[in-house]
Amino acid sequence: MKKIVLFMTMLVGTLTAQASDYTYLTFETTDGAKASVSVSNLTLSISETTLTAGTQSFTLSNLSKMYFSNTDETTGISEVMRAELDGATEIYNLQGHKVSKDQMRRGVYVIKTKQGTFKLNVK
Repeated sequence: MKKIVLFMTMLVGTLTAQASDYTYLTFETTDGAKASVSVSNLTLSISETTLTAGTQSFTLSNLSKMYFSNTDETTGISEVMRAELDGATEIYNLQGHKVSKDQMRRGVYVIKTKQGTFKLNVK
């Protein structure tokens, strides 16, 4: 029994040492969105079906990955190539309504492609 406790203590110590090399804990949801939180003074809690990490909350069934990173990988508004827009499977406005490419006017849209989910600013 003492060997098992000693082994588990060494394992936790090894994981802690490896995690301290990174500055962010990144969560990826099933729709491809990412949110990074700083590991400095990070607290994690689980309440029924919700994981709370710092100020971010996630529904457990919507999480696909959780990993450490050296950069903030939070999904934001980024440049989208025309080929990605042409390959869009779904386009939503900020009110959550599904729209077609023809209905897109000036504003911000969320587009889903095979490469991931993006926010698009149409000027």
